[in-house]
Amino acid sequence: MVPGRREVREDVAGRRPGVGPPGTPGARWGVAIPGPFDYAAGVGRFAGVGKFDALRGVALGEILAKELDAADVVFLNDAHAFGIGEWRAGTARGHDRVLVLTLGTGVGSCFLDRGTPVSSGPDVPPEGRADLLTIDGAPLEETVSRRALLARAGAGPGVDVRDLAERARAGDTATESLFTDAFAALGRAVAPWARRFGASLVVVGGAIAASWDLVAAPLHAGLSDGRAELPVVPASSGHAGLVGAAWWAHRF
Repeated sequence: MVPGRREVREDVAGRRPGVGPPGTPGARWGVAIPGPFDYAAGVGRFAGVGKFDALRGVALGEILAKELDAADVVFLNDAHAFGIGEWRAGTARGHDRVLVLTLGTGVGSCFLDRGTPVSSGPDVPPEGRADLLTIDGAPLEETVSRRALLARAGAGPGVDVRDLAERARAGDTATESLFTDAFAALGRAVAPWARRFGASLVVVGGAIAASWDLVAAPLHAGLSDGRAELPVVPASSGHAGLVGAAWWAHRF
């Protein structure tokens, strides 16, 4: 969450009392948050989304505006914010049409047309959401997500994707195959839409992208799949979402 000015400030919710600069009274703030969320009204519509369930039905926009003494609080999807940030000041800069994926708890996506997210029309999946795609008749996130990788690995308590990545790098071929299979499948699932959209680049961010050495090759293979190469690169910054949220608020 950042004010819609040219500077970027720390998320107030994560700042200890009395530490760091306060919000500027009367500023316009941008907040990147995952769905389901009523972005226009600033109200959570979460159900079965773990840590966000407590925000279901909460008028977050009104609360934040009051607490921050803000002129306005503007919300947008977190994957869209990340994509906009990459297009404004990152790897996607200079490309007219780009597909940005964020890989972590799930699969976030942003189909960008000259910096503007596209969420409808024949060139993008329903709602512009890659997570609504399927692989072999099953939802994409049952193959590509933190939860899916850990389940397929039979991971016990306290094990995370970074631990699986270390196993793969250490020569555990079964674990390496988990990454290969999952991200090749992701590439095959999104490739038709990336080509239909006319994307000249696929940019990947998110927590799982930190294991880029294990993600890049199978994802590239899945995206190309015997056809003309579709370049895929890692995001330039883990803070692209902050840049995108600030710019989104500033543009109104």
